[in-house]
Amino acid sequence: MILHPPVLALLMGSLLASFMVVYASWYAIAVLRDWEITSGSELQLSLERQTYLISTLVGYTFVFQLLSLFLFVFIADDLSRLFVGAMCAAGTLNVNAYGYPALILKMINFILAGAWLVLNYVDNKAYDYPLIKTKYLLLLLITPVMLVETAALFLYFLNLHPDIITSCCSNIFSAGASGSGDGGLAITGGSRPTIFFALMGLNLMLGLYVFLTRGQGAYLFAAMSCGAFVVSLIALISVFSLYFYELPTHHCPFCILQGAYGYVGYPLYLALFGGVVTGIGTGVVAPARKFKSLAGIVPVVQGRLALASVVCCALFTGIVIIAMMTSNLIMEG
Repeated sequence: MILHPPVLALLMGSLLASFMVVYASWYAIAVLRDWEITSGSELQLSLERQTYLISTLVGYTFVFQLLSLFLFVFIADDLSRLFVGAMCAAGTLNVNAYGYPALILKMINFILAGAWLVLNYVDNKAYDYPLIKTKYLLLLLITPVMLVETAALFLYFLNLHPDIITSCCSNIFSAGASGSGDGGLAITGGSRPTIFFALMGLNLMLGLYVFLTRGQGAYLFAAMSCGAFVVSLIALISVFSLYFYELPTHHCPFCILQGAYGYVGYPLYLALFGGVVTGIGTGVVAPARKFKSLAGIVPVVQGRLALASVVCCALFTGIVIIAMMTSNLIMEG
């Protein structure tokens, strides 16, 4: 294991976050079993006293979960200088079998944690907490995923040894590359940006519709946000990365996080993940419109979430368009 202060901070933070969600899960089980807002029993009063504290602690835990994704990638990129063959986070994550699984789990937990935070925000706006069972059921579903993620993080960092020779991003993400021994992540084919721009245009228009109508079409927008997220990630790796690097074979999704490229990857990924979380959020809270205490609140929140998602998607699209227009790389065909 490499004793690196940011590594220790990430591991301790992840361990504390896992402990918190496990602790909250015990409370969640009690809520799912015994919560009855119309009851005046001592048990109900006790649950009501605890719910604000537990929700607040879990809220801070999930905010850390959001930030930790970018911290993990930053650490992986920073550690690349310690490994022969590594040029960026791509090589560092490829040092052992746990790097990329840990990254994927962090991405999944980012979206799940974001959805929970949206639910919790809306639930706290009502006097009768009508979404309390829904949000704690979601918490129970998130907990095992977070525990697996924490285990993957520890296994990854515990098995980092500076004497290991790893693959650079050119070998992992180059067009037609066979990948590494751990099942590389090569990008093949000449994907075109047409699908991306068409889908993103539809997504932006639907998002504006949800914003203007205060929640109409939220389910479709949530589904389209997921599709736009996947297509955007694929398009960034297979097409748009070429314009940032001005090289026809360099598809690495991590090098754009470095100073040589103006750290443009950070606003790109913040916009990408922010867009999918807020887009999904419009659909996550849609069923809450049926509750009397939230009937006037949910449409407003959905409108704000839709607008935030549109802004994020527009930012992501704007950055890649500027890169294409200003790049010295000319793609033919």
